[in-house]
Amino acid sequence: MKRALIAVALLLGTPALADSLLPAAELADTQLADPAQEAKAKALMFQLRCLVCQGQSIADSDAELAGDMRALVRRRIAAGESPESIRDWLIARYGNWVSYDPPVDAITWPLWAAPLLLLGIGGWLARGRFKRRNGRAG
Repeated sequence: MKRALIAVALLLGTPALADSLLPAAELADTQLADPAQEAKAKALMFQLRCLVCQGQSIADSDAELAGDMRALVRRRIAAGESPESIRDWLIARYGNWVSYDPPVDAITWPLWAAPLLLLGIGGWLARGRFKRRNGRAG
């Protein structure tokens, strides 16, 4: 029984050790002085997916990696780089997954086609259901 409790405690305590004890990156949680640059940085941050959380943008995530990515975006925007070039660099480094708006290519076309396909199947099923219902009523 004692071993089981120790095992459970270790399993539950592991996520608490996921982040390091290092301080956050310099611009991770500090806005840029220029409001126009900060607006560009924020807009880009909402387009980029946190690679740790995967369901949140780097703007919303508290993960350490998301903070590092926010700092990187702010540093590059402050240096005069365009949001598009920063986004392209991050996609080249981390893959299309980092973007909430992946390009249509051989790997991502199912992401773009699936909603249309599912709508078509749903319409076809609903049409068949309504035909049967109208046939019985008449």
